[in-house]
Amino acid sequence: MKKNKGKIVILLTLTLLLTGCTTTLKDENKKVVINPDTGQSLTKNILCQPENKETLKLYKENKVEVGKLPMCDDFKITTGGYEGLWESIFVKPLAFVILKISSIVRSSGLALIITSILIRLIAYPITKKTAMQSELIKKAQPELNKLEQKYKNKTDQDSLMKKGQEMTMIYKKYNINPISGCVFGIIQLPLFIAFLEAINRVPAIFEEKFLTLQMGTTPSIGLASTGNILYLILIALVAYSTYLSFNLNKSSAVTTEKDPMKGMTTGMVIMFTVMGFFMPAALCIYWITTNLFTIVQNLIVKRSKI
Repeated sequence: MKKNKGKIVILLTLTLLLTGCTTTLKDENKKVVINPDTGQSLTKNILCQPENKETLKLYKENKVEVGKLPMCDDFKITTGGYEGLWESIFVKPLAFVILKISSIVRSSGLALIITSILIRLIAYPITKKTAMQSELIKKAQPELNKLEQKYKNKTDQDSLMKKGQEMTMIYKKYNINPISGCVFGIIQLPLFIAFLEAINRVPAIFEEKFLTLQMGTTPSIGLASTGNILYLILIALVAYSTYLSFNLNKSSAVTTEKDPMKGMTTGMVIMFTVMGFFMPAALCIYWITTNLFTIVQNLIVKRSKI
């Protein structure tokens, strides 16, 4: 268990070290350049040319050679050559897929949703195992609760060792693998950041409106500048879908009176709700889509025989 935790920490650390490709566009006074029409802070190292005249003007005024970049419709994974492992594996391929689907459906917002669903379908074998683990643990819960009561208030080394051995036997009996529940959580982090990178660095995404929402603008700015109530509904959907997703996907080994998973779920809902106000609207749409997929998937697993 400790070895697996160590691997997870190393993987997360490497992921974070490989990220951070987005560079904010600043003027000669080192102030962040903001599009007055959308309130969005612009990204310097965009992957393709903007089409919005105001956005294009701002880039040229701040000496970004956008003319050397391809049009977004002509963007390829190899555009710009090799720029690092993170961009080559995650950002550029993701941007390419979104742009290609967008050229078919004629909507970057819809393309973002379709791409999110396609990725979840590819990862379905992994995420299904996570959902199945939750259901298996529920089946084993009565025995796990009895085990907790049996060793309640016993903190000596011998008792803890016996408890661990008996818990392992219960896990084997019900074919439970606690580590499998963490796998997609690890994959989810780089995907989340990759979507953020693609949104910030592809003008065809952040310049577009989807259901009257400016894709590259955060709900906090969009709500303040336009008063569009849909930004508030978007945040409400982020909060509610996050709650349902985490609540249905619980896979804690033991449910006690002080269940740590309840606090974790509440904390995650609060965290993503607050983050939602400051994420691009497009990233909120991605998060809601992936949560809805998780909810539907878990409901299907619950109704099927394990």
